[in-house]
Amino acid sequence: MASNFYFNNFNSKGEQGLIQDLIVESIKMYGIDLYYLPREIINLSSEFREQQTSQYNQAVSTVMYIKSVDGFDGEGEFLSSFGVEVREEITFSVANFTFNNDVGSLIRRDRPLESDLIWFPLNKAIFQIKYVNVRPVFYQMGALQFYDVTCELFEYSNEIFNTGIAAIDTVYNAFATTTTPYHLMSEEGVLLSTEDGFELFEEEYDIVNQPDAMNTTFTDISANFIDFSREDPFSESNARIA
Repeated sequence: MASNFYFNNFNSKGEQGLIQDLIVESIKMYGIDLYYLPREIINLSSEFREQQTSQYNQAVSTVMYIKSVDGFDGEGEFLSSFGVEVREEITFSVANFTFNNDVGSLIRRDRPLESDLIWFPLNKAIFQIKYVNVRPVFYQMGALQFYDVTCELFEYSNEIFNTGIAAIDTVYNAFATTTTPYHLMSEEGVLLSTEDGFELFEEEYDIVNQPDAMNTTFTDISANFIDFSREDPFSESNARIA
């Protein structure tokens, strides 16, 4: 026996459109404007299928709802074997229609993708998409109207930012040590080099002014952080130092 067609609206385009319009309008009212940065892979290794460098050349404005209303999720700040780490997570909700209209129409994205970035304006930080739940609510009226996007605080690793948004490019390129943006290239995109195989760089690249690992700064700070003048904890005899 079939279901009652007077109440079964899972095939009703009108009902599906109504739910979609309500979600889009709600996110526009209670959401926040931010930037979506699609990831582009350069120098992809054909043997291991892994990238050497990523770049972000676009920043598309869109609106998302902050689902983590109680604050950042994740482990927060903690001390690991690599020092102090910050692992903050945040979850956004974005309407399918809004994403396709704002982002999908400009770049090759039919949904938010893992490893893409989101610029969060409230704390001026970038979050990387770790997981996209494509079915946060299971088929309302027989359709899917929005995504839940779980993001983690982005860890910079010499990615290239050339989005045209000063608040993004200036902050993250200030710590870049890669020489890729300064390579001289032909019109065909071939790197120019000398007869000996050394690559040619633009005059703007100055190795002296490039940021380093801040070892000198860390050394100066550590001199006043731990005091070994009275007792050496690394000595076998735990002898006092004169």
